[in-house]
This record gives sequence, C-alpha cells and structure tokens, in this order.
Amino acid sequence: MGMGITAGLYAFVEGNAMSILDTINAPQDLKNLSEEELQTLAAELRVFLINNLSKTGGHLASNLGVVELTLALHYVFNAPSDKLLWDVGHQSYVHKILTGRKEQFHTLRQFGGLSGFPKTAESPYDIFNTGHSSTSVSAALGIARARDLDGAHYDVIPIFGDGALTGGMLYEALNDAGRSKTKLILILNDNAMSISRNVGAISKHLRNLRAKPGYFKSKRVVEHALYKLPAGGKTLVRLIRNTKRIMRNLVLPTTLFEDLGFDYLGPIDGHDLHKLISVLQIARTSKKSVLIHVLTKKGKGYLPAETNPQNYHGVSKFEIESGLPTDAGKPDYSYIFGAALTRLAEDNGKIVAITGAMPVGTGLLEFQKRFRERFFDVGIAEQHAVTLAAGLAAAGYTPVVPLYSSFLQRAFDQALHDVCLQNLHVVFPVDRAGVVGADGETHHGIYDIAFLSAMPNMSILSPANFGELEQMLDYAVNQHNGPIAIRYPRGHTQGNPMNTSFTFGAAKRIREGSDAALITTGRMLQTTLETAGLLDAQNIQAAVLELPTIKPLDTASILDCTNGVPLVATIEDHVLTGGIGTMVATALAEHGVQSKLLRFAFPDTPIPHGTVAELDRLYGLDAGSIAKTIKEFFHGR
Repeated sequence: MGMGITAGLYAFVEGNAMSILDTINAPQDLKNLSEEELQTLAAELRVFLINNLSKTGGHLASNLGVVELTLALHYVFNAPSDKLLWDVGHQSYVHKILTGRKEQFHTLRQFGGLSGFPKTAESPYDIFNTGHSSTSVSAALGIARARDLDGAHYDVIPIFGDGALTGGMLYEALNDAGRSKTKLILILNDNAMSISRNVGAISKHLRNLRAKPGYFKSKRVVEHALYKLPAGGKTLVRLIRNTKRIMRNLVLPTTLFEDLGFDYLGPIDGHDLHKLISVLQIARTSKKSVLIHVLTKKGKGYLPAETNPQNYHGVSKFEIESGLPTDAGKPDYSYIFGAALTRLAEDNGKIVAITGAMPVGTGLLEFQKRFRERFFDVGIAEQHAVTLAAGLAAAGYTPVVPLYSSFLQRAFDQALHDVCLQNLHVVFPVDRAGVVGADGETHHGIYDIAFLSAMPNMSILSPANFGELEQMLDYAVNQHNGPIAIRYPRGHTQGNPMNTSFTFGAAKRIREGSDAALITTGRMLQTTLETAGLLDAQNIQAAVLELPTIKPLDTASILDCTNGVPLVATIEDHVLTGGIGTMVATALAEHGVQSKLLRFAFPDTPIPHGTVAELDRLYGLDAGSIAKTIKEFFHGR
C-alpha cells in the first residue's frame, strides 16, 4: 500500500507501535509532546487524511499542506480562548481532527455529518462560519476590537492563503487593521509563490535575522532602556527606528505588509515545526500586529497531489494507489459550457472569457489553451471580474464571465451598477446554480434568480439539458443585446434530453393535462416529469410547462397552460422567495387566475450539506413528495 505516498509515509507511520493521534482528543493534548513526537503526529495526520478523503472526497491538497502549521498553532496558542479564523475554511480539516472531531471525521461532508468548513454550531473551536475567500481578516479585526472593548487579552489569529490576497476585501481589511492599534497575528499560508520578491543575500539575511527570537528580545530590551532615560529617550528611539528604516530601504524594498503597518516575519518553512513554533511564540509576545509569511507545499505527503495540486483541490472518492477517482466522470454542464464556448470563439473573435481563479471548475481550460490572448484570470476577485467585463463590453467585445452562483453573489453591485444600468452585453454563465451537495450552505446557488431578476435589462435563461445550454450560449453570445445570465446545475443530470430546441422568451409545453399545471425550469424538469408520471397512476392528469427563459417571463404561455385547471404548482431548485414561484404567482394574480397555487422550493433558511437527492427529499422536492402533496390536495377537494 502507498505507492503514491511520498517518502515512505505509510511505512513510517506503520512502523510506530503506538499511534500518537489516538491519544489526541483536544489541542491541550499537544502541549506535552516533544517536537519529534509532533513530527510523527504530522505523518499520522497525513495518512489519516488520505485514508478518509479517499472514501468521502473533500479538499485534499490544501489540508495536506497545512498539517505542521495547524499543529504549531494549536501547540502555541490556547484555543478556543485564543481565536483561530480560517479564511475560506476548506483547509480546516486538521483543525477539526485536533479539536475533538476525529471520531466523526468519516462523516465529513455527508448529510448529518461534519461540515467541510468551519461551523460555529459544530464546535466552540470554530469561531466564525466561512466558505468564501478573503473574509478572515475583516472578521478577525471585528473580534479583536470587541476583545479590546471588553478589556480581554486573548489572541486573534486569521489564517489566509496567497489566493485570498487576490480578493479586494482582504486589502480593505489589511488597510484598516494596519493603521489601528488593535493587535492581530496574521498567518499568510503561501503555497504557490512568494508575495514579496526575495532580493539576494541581504534580503535572506534580514529576514532570517528578524525571525530569530534574539532579534525581538534585544530590540525590546534596548527600546525599554532608552525610554527610561531622563531626557530624550523617546526621541532617540524614533531616531534609531527612522535611521534603520531609511538604511534598510536603500538596499531592500519594504514588503507591502510592513508599509501597511505590520511587523513582517518570513518567509518561514511551513513544514519545519521548530521554526513555526519559535516564530509563533515571538508573535505572541509582540505588542504590535504581526504578519507571518509561511511557505507550504500543497498536497505534501501524497505524490499525486504534490505533482498536480490543482486536480486535488477538491476531490471525489479516489483510489489511494493511483490517485484516480473511483467513479469515472461523465460530461457535466461545466464541460459542455466550456466546449461550446471554445467552438463559438473559433468563429467570433470578439468573445473573451474571464475567470475568478476557476478555469478548471468552470470548464475553461480548453478555451485558455486555444485563446490565451482572450482569456483573463483575475484571481479571487469577482467584483473586479464583472466590472472588467463591463469595460470590455463598452469597448465592443463580448465578455463571458462564468462564475459559481454563490460567488456571483459577491459581485451584486458590479452586475447591477456597472453592467445592467448601462445595458452592456455581458454574458454570465451561472455555474453550480441550485443546491450543490457536500459543500453546503455557503456554496448552494439558490439565490440567483431572486437577485438577478431584480436587475434592470437582465435576462435569465435556465437549460434543462446539454442541448439547451449549447443553444442558449450561442444565442447569448451572438444574438442577444444587453446582460444575460444562463444558470445551470452542477453535475450531468438532464431532463428531457431529446427536446433541445430553444427560442428566447418562449416557454415549452412538454406534456398536456387538464387537472394540474406543473411549471418548472432547469434541473427540476426531470423531477417534474417523474412527478407527472406518479400522478398519472392516481388519475391526475398534469400538464408540464418548462421555462427555459425565466426573465422575461412567458406570461402568455403560463396563462394558456393554467387556464381552467384547479391546481398550479411551481417546482424549482431555488429558495421560495424571489424564484419562479414568486414570478408565476404575480402573473396569475395580475390576470385574475383563481387556481390553487402550490410552490415547491427551498425554504428561507440555511440549507445544510448532503447529496442533492438527500436535500431534495428533506425539503419535499423529490418526485414522490411533490406527487403526495398534490394528491392530498385533490383528495381534500
């Protein structure tokens, strides 16, 4: 076993008679371990992660990379009194294991089990719910300011990756925190590149010097002595500081973080426990805010993830030996979108694609290879991506901006203010629309119809199968004027895949029925057709109307389909408020339709993680539950 494991990791762990991990039930259990024992524990944690995630799936590479860092943080600090905040949070698995959730780890990302992200309801060690990038420093600063107002003395430690530095919100927080007197200990987990360029031997010498305990100790002793001088002590301290800063800047540019007001320590080897512990102890005794720059390797300890970390960011179940997924992948909506866009770009030189650090997840890899000059990866910066697209559109190009539905939320103002109010031709493929399963409440895309439909000039499309998606994208890119969104789900499930015709603004009557009218869109067409089949067995004849175009709404087709039926039901993969149920209800009310209306959608509450099928059943959105509710209506009559 373990051909893909780096440096004989399995052999090392299995060669130890007693597992240290078995003795760890809380962070306090780490305090009595030697550094050698901590290093052994790091190896055991990697094996534990690989074994478990091969069965459950999850975020593998990032967690393998932060094993030593997480151990050092819990070794030095006293959580939950001291507050650890994980930016995004997908790298918090080791933190979960060390904080009493080891025995439940096999339930990770499964319905009713552990979340793949920090959750305050799950553990007192999870200080803040996270799931999106670049939020940790803002939240940490708020907690630290509350600490100061309360006169408390605990440490607040946000941990964020170099990817988070591509998000503008983090710079807003750093700007605020750096000029304040509120102490934070910031951990930059850099697993890709140096944030500040190393400048030869002087840079290496100064950074090594500043990372040594003696440097800060001697600095504080000297400053303390100078302050005690009867006259001129404070002036002398300022003079020394300013002289040092001037001399240093003559030979070495300051880091961004020093310019913002932080003491900068690093870069530090993020897999050297001794150095990590020493630097964290220094930071803990500092009076000022400190930023520690830690260099880690994504996927460390597992060769396939080390070699190709982008493919092991989020994984499904996989075979440990080879690293290959155990279930062969089928083409999904993201792949179909990417392939279709690449074909369209062959004939239309005005098409440009913009991604927010998600070329793989949104299906743009082939486009990136074929049209590098027309491909822009802006990092985790959805706001910038959308306004960049607005600028390109204003200059005559056709920008296509595929974003996950839950990430498009972050650019609400830019979509409204910069795109829609100017009626610019920007195409928004909205990936992961609807519930997405294991990533849970922060990643479900069940709000986009509501916020996009409120924007002037915005059109919204929703394919039920691959063929509709391809036709919609062709229309959106080559024929439409103004902003347009195409929302599609995660995965490969298709409804009515043989009926792929698409006409903008037109609903499609899929089947006839005089007892009920079932109105649906997107992924839920398949469920709706299954529901109609179950109702047939109850002698309830239901018509099915698909809405490939959600906005503008085809009110005429809706009125025609609902004419004379006692029951109308809307079925959607969206929250109840602001979805197609709301839009259909408004249309029926405005035209005096008296039919009973049932709306099937997700409630106005955070939706947990679980498979899509489990969540549908939980909230009564599976075919059996919907048919049962409709049958009860007719029996009640």
